[in-house]
Amino acid sequence: MAKTMRMWYLVLRLLAFGATLSSVIVMATSHETVSFFTVSFEAKYTNSSAFKYFVIANSIVTVYGFFVLFVPSQSLLSRLIIPMDLVFTILLTSSISTAMAIAYLGKKGNSDAGWLPICGQVPKYCHQFAGLLETEMSNKIREQRKRRASTKKM
Repeated sequence: MAKTMRMWYLVLRLLAFGATLSSVIVMATSHETVSFFTVSFEAKYTNSSAFKYFVIANSIVTVYGFFVLFVPSQSLLSRLIIPMDLVFTILLTSSISTAMAIAYLGKKGNSDAGWLPICGQVPKYCHQFAGLLETEMSNKIREQRKRRASTKKM
């Protein structure tokens, strides 16, 4: 029973690590350039501080997820994993929320503030980012399942 729980624990950890790593890679490599007559516009994550925060937060959680894979279950460090999981889950939640808010503005715009939607001009970038946010939300669900499994273990 203990080996089965440890195996599922590692599988969920690997899935969470893979999801955050893929989010960083997709976000860092996605960009699209559009030209309007003589003016050129490039959409990339560095254009928005919210998207930069999203990439940095996911990078931090990816590194944490990698190191936690090698913490022995009987060590004193293993007692810090659950509180640190909570901290990093909150970090991911805040980064996803800010990215979703900016993505919504990019898709719908804000007529009160005079911000026009840009997803009509850069659809490839917007579709990649929408897929990325879906990945992050599924990662969030895995994190919650992982936390439940580790609390049952104790």
